[in-house]
Amino acid sequence: MGRYTGAVCKLCRREGTKLFLKGTRCLTEKCGVERRAYAPGHHGQSTGRRRKVSEYAKQLREKQKVKRIYGLSEKQFRNTFDRVRKLHGVTGENLFIALELRLDNVAYRMGLAPSRAAARQLIRHRHVEVNGKQVDIPSYRVNKSDEIRIRERSKNLTSVRASLEGLSRATPVSWISVDSERGSAKVTEMPTRDTIPIAAQEQLIVELYSK
Repeated sequence: MGRYTGAVCKLCRREGTKLFLKGTRCLTEKCGVERRAYAPGHHGQSTGRRRKVSEYAKQLREKQKVKRIYGLSEKQFRNTFDRVRKLHGVTGENLFIALELRLDNVAYRMGLAPSRAAARQLIRHRHVEVNGKQVDIPSYRVNKSDEIRIRERSKNLTSVRASLEGLSRATPVSWISVDSERGSAKVTEMPTRDTIPIAAQEQLIVELYSK
């Protein structure tokens, strides 16, 4: 399946919770999940009346929710899981850490873009540097002590200026330090599950992929 191009509010309704796919706009606009608290589609209202949900359905919905929050395809998400399951430690926690350290997510967390989708566009258009080197791959893995910033040549662009202005209003996670004057941010430490503000049950995802 290709990239989803439909209304993102339908994804929130399908998962029954705000996924903040519009970024800061989700804080000011009334979300579709608040207006119509049932899944989209012809049978959407009837699904809310089902009494029993299977364990598989719970696992699938949790995986879909996290995958959509980070804006990944099924193949990208599965490849990430297959990579982290070989690491030492708790697989679910390692999965979230790997997702958080993607360059598009770090750019979003530091306030460089209002959403992860906007951050991916900023990166693909070659406006972002990591440690002084241009990077145009959204899935690029950021490491501790890496510095992320806007290219000097891109700072005069209207869209980029708006992103830089957002840095001063950003409230990044504890493992990212933002310098709004320089238009940059640094990963000060590796994230842990406790410092990742995503409400999800990662163990359900592990159970789903372990079948």
